[in-house]
Amino acid sequence: MFTENNCIVEFKNADITNGEIVIVENVNFTLDRGEFVYLTGKVGCGKTSIIRTLTGENPLAAGYCRVADFDLSSLKKKQIPYLRRSIGIIFQDFQLLMDRSIEDNMRFVLRSTGWKDRVLMDERIEKVLKLVGLTSKGHRMPHQLSGGEQQRAVIARSILNGPELILADEPTGNLDEQTAHEIMQLLLKINSSGTAVIMVTHNQSLMNDYPARTLICENGTCR
Repeated sequence: MFTENNCIVEFKNADITNGEIVIVENVNFTLDRGEFVYLTGKVGCGKTSIIRTLTGENPLAAGYCRVADFDLSSLKKKQIPYLRRSIGIIFQDFQLLMDRSIEDNMRFVLRSTGWKDRVLMDERIEKVLKLVGLTSKGHRMPHQLSGGEQQRAVIARSILNGPELILADEPTGNLDEQTAHEIMQLLLKINSSGTAVIMVTHNQSLMNDYPARTLICENGTCR
């Protein structure tokens, strides 16, 4: 669900911690429904801390932040699972479960988010694997896939529940240039369907090739 205005993420005078100390201060920005935004800056500047704040992993130190209908300044622990169901997360290092097939990775996510009907689960898995170009590889184990294919599987996993927002933390960081472009084009395809995306990246070449609004973390803030 969305509130009456069009933004899905809203920061107002927010102080962001790395889990212990404030690392980014006075953050003010909004992300509109269906918008694509880059989040960039030097290592250690607080980009990942902002992502972890948006998922409820790091508590907000001060100020206000809203994700969809969730006010993070007053977020209760019991609300965090519901917050995370509205967000798709894409990791640089994939974080697939290595002891089961790609399809079983997907089933694990669906079961843990309340799905029970096996037929509906299989239909949803087939749909997202087709979208990312892995229709014939769902039965394979993660180690049997290339790095690019594993990242496609991670993207498929991130959209299983039709999220309103995708947080992509360096999704092309471990990929070669050609594969990085393929992953970027896939993210933009998903974004074009109405899903908002915040992408953390250091890849200036990709940012030049696929221009979008850019937020820069530096000097203890983000703008």
